[in-house]
Amino acid sequence: MKASKILISSTAALAIVGLAGCEREASLKTDQEKASYAVGIQIGRSLKSQGADVSMPALVAGLNDGISGKDGKMKPEELQQAMQKMQELVMKKQMEVADKNLKEGEEWLAKNKSKEGVKSTESGLQYEVVKEGTGATPKDSDMVKVHYTGTLINGEKFDSSRDRGEPAEFPVKGVIPGWTEALKLMKAGSQYKLAIPAKLAYGPQGRPGIPPNSPLLFDVELIEVKAMPAAPGAPGAGKKK
Repeated sequence: MKASKILISSTAALAIVGLAGCEREASLKTDQEKASYAVGIQIGRSLKSQGADVSMPALVAGLNDGISGKDGKMKPEELQQAMQKMQELVMKKQMEVADKNLKEGEEWLAKNKSKEGVKSTESGLQYEVVKEGTGATPKDSDMVKVHYTGTLINGEKFDSSRDRGEPAEFPVKGVIPGWTEALKLMKAGSQYKLAIPAKLAYGPQGRPGIPPNSPLLFDVELIEVKAMPAAPGAPGAGKKK
């Protein structure tokens, strides 16, 4: 796993510099205040997702000194060492979480595999047929329209087209390997429940809302299979029917 980079841009600093009195409730009346808060939220969520343990008073002190042009309280080499140390701690924490999730995921999948109605493929993908459709089966070169809900094995929902009220459309080859494999088992009109091992999902990297080495569960309804649109300039592209 690559070490995470923990960086705060000078623009982002504007979001936090007003926190000299950290306990004071921020005003969100002006455009500047709202934009500053938005940037601050993004920074905070980014640091949290990386597992960075920061001291708010020290963070604000550093931002104030940086923006005001003051000499820092630490020498450049000390700043570099401190950042490197934080990156090492973040990486260590992420690896510990990834190892824990991998073990728990493998145990969960082993139990799920033995449940009635659950089928497994050679790759480790597990699926259960809720409803079998009668339409076309997608190929690698196709687009699909689907409704889906995605959860972690603890039941936490991380994504849902149903919640957005609109089906998702994407290329069969434009998703994680577990999805691509599952789609090519389905026919339009089908509904499957999928259990996708981490190696067929986002692996040790994870992504926002999905911890590293997490198996992913999906309730997928394949609504329609479509031909991939012709690329601009390709034969037949742009011609009227």
